[in-house]
Amino acid sequence: VHTEAVQAALAKHKERKMAVPMPSKRRSLVVQTSMDAYTPPDTSSGSEDEGSVQGDSQGTPTSSQGSINMEHWISQAIHGSTTSTTSSSSTQSGGSGAAHRLADVMAQTHIENHSAPPDVTTYTSEHSMQVERPQGSTTSRTAPKYGNAELMETGDGVPVSSRVSAKIQQLVNTLKRPKRPPLREFFVDDFEELLEVQQPDPNQPKPEGAQMLATRGEQLGVVTNWPPSLEAALQRWGTISPKAPCLTTMDTNGKPLYILTYGKLWTRSMKVAYNILHKLGTKQEPMVRPGDRVALVFPNNDPAAFMVAFYGCLLAEVVPVPIEVPLTRKDAGSQQIGFLLGSCGVTVALTSDACHKGLPKSPTGEIPQFKGWPKLLWFVTESKHLSKPPRDWFPHIKDANNDTAYIEYKTCKDGSVLGVTVTRIALLTHCQALTQACGYTEAETIVNVLDFKKDVGLWHGILTSVMNMMHVISIPYSLMKVNPLSWIQKVCQYKAKVACVKSRDMHWALVAHRDQRDVNLSSLRMLIVADGANPWSISSCDAFLNVFQSKGLRQEVICPCASSPEALTVAIRRPTDDSNQPPGRGVLSMHGLTYGVIRVDSEEKLSVLTVQDVGLVMPGAIMCSVKPDGIPQLCRTDEIGELCVCAVATGTSYYGLSGMTKNTFEVFPMTSSGAPISEYPFIRTGLLGFVGPGGLVFVVGKMDGLMVVSGRRHNADDIVATALAVEPMKFVYRGRIAVFSVTVLHDERIVIVAEQRPDSTEEDSFQWMSRVLQAIDSIHQVGVYCLALVPANTLPKTPLGGIHLSETKQLFLEGSLHPCNVLMCPHTCVTNLPKPRQKQPEIGPASVMVGNLVSGKRIAQASGRDLGQIEDNDQARKFLFLSEVLQWRAQTTPDHLLYTLLNCRGTIANSLTCVQLHKRAEKIAVMLMERGHLQDGDHVALVYPPGIDLIAAFYGCLYAGCVPITVRPPHPQNIATTLPTVKMIVEVSRSACLMTTQLICKLLRSREAAAAVDVRTWPLILDTDDLPKKRPAQIYKPSNPDTLAYLDFSVSTTGMLAGVKMSHAATSAFCRSIKLQCELYPSREVAICLDPYCGLGFVLWCLCSVYSGHQSILIPPSELETNPALWLLAVSQYKVRDTFCSYSVMELCTKGLGSQTESLKARGLDLSRVRTCVVVAEERPRIALTQSFSKLFKDLGLHPRAVSTSFGCRVNLAICLQGTSGPDPTTVYVDMRALRHDRVRLVERGSPHSLPLMESGKILPGVRIIIANPETKGPLGDSHLGEIWVHSAHNASGYFTIYGDESLQSDHFNSRLSFGDTQTIWARTGYLGFLRRTELTDANGERHDALYVVGALDEAMELRGMRYHPIDIETSVIRAHKSVTECAVFTWTNLLVVVVELDGSEQEALDLVPLVTNVVLEEHYLIVGVVVVVDIGVIPINSRGEKQRMHLRDGFLADQLDPIYVAYNM
Repeated sequence: VHTEAVQAALAKHKERKMAVPMPSKRRSLVVQTSMDAYTPPDTSSGSEDEGSVQGDSQGTPTSSQGSINMEHWISQAIHGSTTSTTSSSSTQSGGSGAAHRLADVMAQTHIENHSAPPDVTTYTSEHSMQVERPQGSTTSRTAPKYGNAELMETGDGVPVSSRVSAKIQQLVNTLKRPKRPPLREFFVDDFEELLEVQQPDPNQPKPEGAQMLATRGEQLGVVTNWPPSLEAALQRWGTISPKAPCLTTMDTNGKPLYILTYGKLWTRSMKVAYNILHKLGTKQEPMVRPGDRVALVFPNNDPAAFMVAFYGCLLAEVVPVPIEVPLTRKDAGSQQIGFLLGSCGVTVALTSDACHKGLPKSPTGEIPQFKGWPKLLWFVTESKHLSKPPRDWFPHIKDANNDTAYIEYKTCKDGSVLGVTVTRIALLTHCQALTQACGYTEAETIVNVLDFKKDVGLWHGILTSVMNMMHVISIPYSLMKVNPLSWIQKVCQYKAKVACVKSRDMHWALVAHRDQRDVNLSSLRMLIVADGANPWSISSCDAFLNVFQSKGLRQEVICPCASSPEALTVAIRRPTDDSNQPPGRGVLSMHGLTYGVIRVDSEEKLSVLTVQDVGLVMPGAIMCSVKPDGIPQLCRTDEIGELCVCAVATGTSYYGLSGMTKNTFEVFPMTSSGAPISEYPFIRTGLLGFVGPGGLVFVVGKMDGLMVVSGRRHNADDIVATALAVEPMKFVYRGRIAVFSVTVLHDERIVIVAEQRPDSTEEDSFQWMSRVLQAIDSIHQVGVYCLALVPANTLPKTPLGGIHLSETKQLFLEGSLHPCNVLMCPHTCVTNLPKPRQKQPEIGPASVMVGNLVSGKRIAQASGRDLGQIEDNDQARKFLFLSEVLQWRAQTTPDHLLYTLLNCRGTIANSLTCVQLHKRAEKIAVMLMERGHLQDGDHVALVYPPGIDLIAAFYGCLYAGCVPITVRPPHPQNIATTLPTVKMIVEVSRSACLMTTQLICKLLRSREAAAAVDVRTWPLILDTDDLPKKRPAQIYKPSNPDTLAYLDFSVSTTGMLAGVKMSHAATSAFCRSIKLQCELYPSREVAICLDPYCGLGFVLWCLCSVYSGHQSILIPPSELETNPALWLLAVSQYKVRDTFCSYSVMELCTKGLGSQTESLKARGLDLSRVRTCVVVAEERPRIALTQSFSKLFKDLGLHPRAVSTSFGCRVNLAICLQGTSGPDPTTVYVDMRALRHDRVRLVERGSPHSLPLMESGKILPGVRIIIANPETKGPLGDSHLGEIWVHSAHNASGYFTIYGDESLQSDHFNSRLSFGDTQTIWARTGYLGFLRRTELTDANGERHDALYVVGALDEAMELRGMRYHPIDIETSVIRAHKSVTECAVFTWTNLLVVVVELDGSEQEALDLVPLVTNVVLEEHYLIVGVVVVVDIGVIPINSRGEKQRMHLRDGFLADQLDPIYVAYNM
């Protein structure tokens, strides 16, 4: 039934072409899942397709036709139409030509030329009205073919030709499809951000029937010769008919291995009982007393030994706890079993000889303690190891009472293991009820395939059989694997009357039966189907009957039963002799079931669940069903509830857990008026169902498999059945599939994990996954959040080979499942996102200011100390120009050391005194004038490695009246990518000449350089390694302090190259401000480990020492790659008090020296003299990094308060810098959700959604700051988020652009407030931040104002109307899995793309996809569109250690990242 429904459902999708972009995968990842990597499947005809329940039995024309149509449709969808250019180029990652073919399919779906990229993330109704226009309409334009992907435009109108963007476009098109209408109601998530809440659908079906009545089973008829207890029965048969066979075991060839007679069972059980009680411990202190619990550890192929041990325990009155054999120390779920043994107080484990030999041993021969297990004494129960009981010893056999007989374990949904206590009276009554229901008689033969240690296998094959002196033929699982027909052959061979099987065994037999001639099943009067309560058992039963009816099987013989560990047998279909009475069937509407309502028929014939009855209530029991959650009210007659049973023959409690027993095991059902229906407790069975007409019990699912998705209930088993019915059915390896839900963003989300066949290709997998999604959507009307495929045989197994569900879920959540394919559909499933923020019309700046005044808030402004009022003996102040300061120093203190350059060994590579620098600068000036023939005002590019040459060249330019531009030299190992940037800066800055070293000179003209750029267009190149020997006639003195001193070029993180103009006046003011903040004097030493090419790094490296006269110890950061300890050792050796570094340097030290602190201490590294260690940055302070650095080096004397950061940007290279005096930097916690709405909401540390922000250092002297609204340009109040505006003497004087396109950026340097102080000229930093007045006081006694930088405006992403800073999302993602070392995010056509660097095996790549998607949903309420997993080092980082997200984006769109895996979330 199900298969046909699934095929029909999928056929409905025929018109809708599949527009799911296939993930890209690196070759190495595909190869890994080849055939050789698998354990070969068992060599049996049945093992090929043991899982798909329907198998090949349905050779009906309809189903085969359906599958042909399906194949045809799929091939149509993939190959597109006539234009299909199937090409498999070698570069392609992933399956064969799928990506290209998909791209061609996309060529048919037109790409509309939107001026702005389509917003696929809003769920407004106008989107759902979009209708795809027909192909030939005027709007579609055929994009020119470029290679064989599509030429498309990115959001900024840049044409990008690539496979990646074709896929993204495809994703965008898929996501633009009309969605189900959005829901209107919301709940408040303790804040303005509202998550949508599912409102009950007004049309949803509601139960209408009357309240049900409890159903009684027939009277339990007491037969006179029934034994008073099970031990009494054993004694009776063991003495009356000792030769009668009790149990026959089979070897793996299906030959009888051993026959246990009732006589042997009786004598051996007695022997075991005697030895347990008398031979363990001492006579005075026996180890085991009656009532104690002992574990039974027997393998599945040895029922005889188990049976002897079990009855031995009953005779000794100790309580057996049967458990699985622990195969390895880390078996799935074995830790939980250990917990059960511990809580039962088990100290002795009974086992067989063979099993004991097979257990893992330590070198001394001891059996090690398994993880989580108590210490056990292992006791072998084989007769030959036991001493004979004395003649006069006899077990005490009494009537069944309320003592515990045995404990059966059950595994809960979360993987924990509980023990269900069964008393002796319950045990006996259960055997009697089964005997009556099944009509068992003496000496019948019964074939048992089930696990004899628990559940139906134990109840029929070990207990009830002995009560009735039956003969059990036990078929081990290992034999079934080799020969799935073995049980049928034994039924024929022994003319067995009864067989106990699961639907799986019927299914395997179907698949394997073809070659069998002489099968005759007419002897069977009862075929017990133990998992008759499963939704797919019905199709196995039908198919089995279909095939074996001709072999003597009668329809009425098939008896499904329902059972649960708590309530034992819940219901069983009685065997009848009347073949005219067809079994009960229910065809229920799946839609109704999700609301817990029974609707027999539905207009949609596809989404129905066909269920079979599991017979009547057990003799002597009462059954009812109660609402599954809330108050246990009786259900109505047309309502699904949890079945509950009241009888003697049930478990009595969860062993040792009285609270759980009271709350979840027992229940007192109530009527609608609130009165309990019985004074006795009912036992919850954990089964969902209803009692139908005629008292027939129907089960539709298990409480454990219940998943409540946005208010509707779905059953894991039903979803498994749908997935297994998707063609090709053999795709899932042995039918091994797991379905569970995970909670993400306040709702359950469905996850499906399946093992794929070893030989399936990427395309097979992807096809199958797409169809499963469609089938589940059609039949269950629910979206699948994540569908993952893993290689065959890799999911954790239960002892009998099923899937260990909770363990699988655990692996999924911790990212160690290692799937080989993943498809996530958060866009379709997640419907409770907050409403996109609607921007309110801006309140005018005047009202904002008045509002602030009324509420008593001050306007956010702050300033450093006033330069004019500071009295200091600053000699350099009397000079306007730095070149004059240098000449003055060369005259007054010629031999004073200004610069010391260290090499990677920490020794001095070079140094400069005042006079040496002055003289070299003079020679360079001569060279510029004579060889370069430069005029004053010409621009000169300085291309030097970090060092002394750079400084001399800079002052040489000033002496000659030229304008220097420092440029990072090209990297000799990477000319192709680094040289074009050099060329670009040289051209954009209009440099008339380029000065450099001899080495770089050769590099610029090399063959590699010629391949990267046009080397003929370099300006004049001067090599300063050979300088003229003469002095210039005179040194140039600028006429006006406002003329240009130098140009500062830097590439911003958004990939913009921007040069700013620094005048002489600004340069001197800058140096003075830093001198005052850091208290720099000629006697001081400062260590600098920064790149000297732009911003504050350049100023500290080249300018400050000349102005303040202090000695700078220069450490090129590149040297740290060979010697990470270089910087800190220098700081320690030179007893430096102030040092400056970059985030990259700090990260290098934290990562590279983390394990070496002890050895550094031994080398005498001492950081106790450091009072300031400043990170030079142009971003929000990275608290995590600075804190881990401080913690790491605390042992080496580093004061935790010494580490701080500075803040600068293009318009002002240093706004803040934590100086020597003044309060320590403060940290505040803000609500990340408020921040998205551009508001600052201070919260306590550790509160949910809190984000720590550290003050960016103290505002420099002479700097004024104000926070302004970037849109209205009005001033904002204290603690409000806005753009940081700065006014200072050292602001840059403007952008230097070659195009003169100043209008765009003109207001960056001279903006005025629209209200309030409208006279002051401010520069806009382009960074969002806020000011907050703290309780601390500054050096001058004022309250201290702290500046907090949140992030750059042009880096921020607008998504769903809210402003997100990439770093926040990246931080969440990095925390999601231990193997994510770095992460960068960007948007493309409103899709969020997350790129993660993987530090681990490529097998972990796909684990990251669900984790990344989950964490971004949970913490940021955003749906990730694309997850890209790349190797370490792929995310480009600039010299300041900032991520170049736009470069990354361009690389991704141009398909240059060589990703390990790219997942497109649907």
